Amino acid sequence: MLKLGRAQGVAIAAALFREIPIYEYSPKKIKQSITGNGNASKEQVAEMLYSLLKIKEKAKYLDATDGLAAAVCHFFQNKQTGNESKKYSGWKSFIINNPDRIK
Repeated sequence: MLKLGRAQGVAIAAALFREIPIYEYSPKKIKQSITGNGNASKEQVAEMLYSLLKIKEKAKYLDATDGLAAAVCHFFQNKQTGNESKKYSGWKSFIINNPDRIK
């Protein structure tokens, strides 16, 4: 647990240093988002991910699907709140709509 906490701290510090937004979701929230059941097992989450993403090859370890589940949960949360990424027709359109991101 201590090593995991250290790794998480380093990842968060690196993201903050680069001004990358950080999002955290509880395991229950991730399970609810993926399966519709906050008390789902890792096996249920993995199976739903395989189905949603049309993945044919099963992960050797269920822990491998945890990060993917968090990413899909984040996608669903942004989609539901209307914060999904804007679509741009090219670099010119991106620059016009994001002048603050140009260095």
